[in-house]
Amino acid sequence: MRDILTPLAILSCVLLPLAGCKIVKDPDPEAATTEAEQMTDEARMAAFAESIWADQVVPTVNESTVALPDLTALINTQGLDAAGAAHGLRPDGEANPWNFAVSGQGKIVEANTESRAAKLMVDTTADGVADVTVQLGPVVRGTALRDAMPFIVFTDFRDQIEFAKLARALNDLAHSAVALPEGDLVGRDVSFTGVFTMRNKGDKVELVPTRVQVE
Repeated sequence: MRDILTPLAILSCVLLPLAGCKIVKDPDPEAATTEAEQMTDEARMAAFAESIWADQVVPTVNESTVALPDLTALINTQGLDAAGAAHGLRPDGEANPWNFAVSGQGKIVEANTESRAAKLMVDTTADGVADVTVQLGPVVRGTALRDAMPFIVFTDFRDQIEFAKLARALNDLAHSAVALPEGDLVGRDVSFTGVFTMRNKGDKVELVPTRVQVE
C-alpha cells in the first residue's frame, strides 16, 4: 500500500501548482486577418482614416497651407495652373482639378447649422458678400481632403468604391473636428484652415475645414 501511495503523492505535488495556472494562447494572425476581411468597406475605411488623421492628415494640411488672399492673388495674376504648381496638389492626370490647403479669416454673413449639409458663409474681403463656404456637415461635399494628401494613392486601394468611401470617412472626421459656440453666429469673426478643390479659375471656394475658430 505504501508503494502505491508514494507515486500518487508525487504526482499530486506536480499537478497542484498547475491547477492555478491560466494558459493564454498567442494571437492568431490569420484570425485577425479574417476579422479585417469581414469588416464592411465603410468600417475599414473609417478605421484607416482615423489612424492617419492626427499624425498625417492634419500635419499635411498645416504644412501645405497658404493664406487664401495670397493664393487668390496668384490665381488672378498668373493663372490656376501656376498657382497649382506652386501650392496645389492633384492626382495624376491633367484632367483632375487642383486641391489647395488654405488658411483665412473673415466675417460670418450667413450660418446654416440646422441642415445636415450645415455651412458657414464667410466674407473674407470685407465687401459684405460671402466668398467662402465652410462646410460643417455631417454631409460634406467633395473629395478635396483625400485628394490633397500626397501619401494617399488610388492604386493602393481595391477599387473606386473603396476609394470613395475613404473620402467620405475623412469628411466625417472633418465634421467631428468642428466645435461651434452657442448663439447667433452671423456677424461674428471666424478663422479657418482647410482644403478645397478648384477646377476652373473663378470657382467658388467650398472648404472642407480641419480647423474653425469663431471669435
